[in-house]
Amino acid sequence: MEITPTIRAELERYLKQAGLSMTEFGHIAGMNPGTVSGIVTGNRTISVHQLDRITLGMNLPADHFYERYIEESVIDAPLNWKRISPFLYRCVQFQRIDCLQKVVSVLLDNLGYLPYLFALAEDCYKQDYREAAAYLYENVAEGEKQQHSERLAICQYRLFTLAIGKDQNRNMDAAAKFESFVHRLHEVDQLDALKDLANVYRALSQWDKVYKYAKQMGQLGLVQYDLVHNSKRKATEPQKKPTSGPLFAYIAYSELLCAHACDAKGDHEQALAHLRGYADLSWVKETDPDTLHWLGQFQHWAKINTYVNKLMSGDVSVLPDYVEYMAGEKEIFAELLNVIEAANRYHIDVDHILRRFEPQITAYQEVLSTDMYTQQFLPQQYARFWYKMAKYSLNKGRYSYGFECLLVAWEHALTMNNQLIISNCVRLFERFSVNAVLETGRKLQKMWKENDQKDGFALDSN
Repeated sequence: MEITPTIRAELERYLKQAGLSMTEFGHIAGMNPGTVSGIVTGNRTISVHQLDRITLGMNLPADHFYERYIEESVIDAPLNWKRISPFLYRCVQFQRIDCLQKVVSVLLDNLGYLPYLFALAEDCYKQDYREAAAYLYENVAEGEKQQHSERLAICQYRLFTLAIGKDQNRNMDAAAKFESFVHRLHEVDQLDALKDLANVYRALSQWDKVYKYAKQMGQLGLVQYDLVHNSKRKATEPQKKPTSGPLFAYIAYSELLCAHACDAKGDHEQALAHLRGYADLSWVKETDPDTLHWLGQFQHWAKINTYVNKLMSGDVSVLPDYVEYMAGEKEIFAELLNVIEAANRYHIDVDHILRRFEPQITAYQEVLSTDMYTQQFLPQQYARFWYKMAKYSLNKGRYSYGFECLLVAWEHALTMNNQLIISNCVRLFERFSVNAVLETGRKLQKMWKENDQKDGFALDSN
């Protein structure tokens, strides 16, 4: 069995092979010659900074000695967070998750290191080292699982946000796992967590869940808003602030989400009641620029969603005004989706509207973002838009274009593993399959067969 030389032995051999004195190497590596001598003779412990200098001086990759450093300076040495933590940060920086895992497994034998590992996880999360953050949060959560602590809840919240991606089944699992932890968070942190849960369930079309968590967010927001404006408490206790906007916005957004959930379930009267809840925000006390911005946003959304509510209720007389209003908007595809949905539901001819916005429709692409709402809801809207366009076009007898739209919707739904939209696409293809040209039919049938290999569920379309 070959014995791996120590870092000191490697350095000593390098000096001999390169014909360098310790002083000369010190100049190359930016180290004091006495420090180099102490390391080579074994009289000095190697710090992470010195390890960096040694590898630089030897012209080696920065992480070349990381495995040996763990053996020599972590496993076989007394544990010391101040000495170990810089090395852990290097492991994260150079994406050496294997080395991070080896060190953390040693530290986890002492639960006193959990707060330090949690702080490291938070730093990784803020700097978007997602794999490292997820590994650390999982291990801290495991260590904290008997404590029912707020730190455990934060770990689960972070793991939830890190798990959310394009696969809707995985998103469903992540949301379901986090639900039992959300109310262990600090009350203000709960506002963002409830908002994120509601938005994930919104993308999953789980409207009862959307309503439940949006309602809880609004109730908690009202309590917090009252506490902030309670003069005695405000004078004695500093208030933690939510991160996604002013406090009143969570209350208003709760009403918006509840209205959307009710509209989606066909309860347009109840939706209108919630819509009025964020249309009238005269009770808001703040007057700062951020508040005024959000007040304007909710007034705007209330106006346009009033049109949507009436349109989805069957009042097609609002369609011209709705179209003129949305024409002045930068982003119009949520509105175009509503137009197409109403056209399909109430058999309205909207060809003139589609022609008017044809350049925008042609250029329509999925929006990429890290924001939970944009990341989750808008990709679903993208697939739904092309599905509804396919349905409208096929019903009009425009088979070539209709199948093109269906192909886009189906491919995107498969990417997201959105079984609802996949199921709707399958049924729409079945209905018009005799009209499909050969090549398009082959592509759609191939996608259909591939999806049959997956577990899924089917729900009725609108």
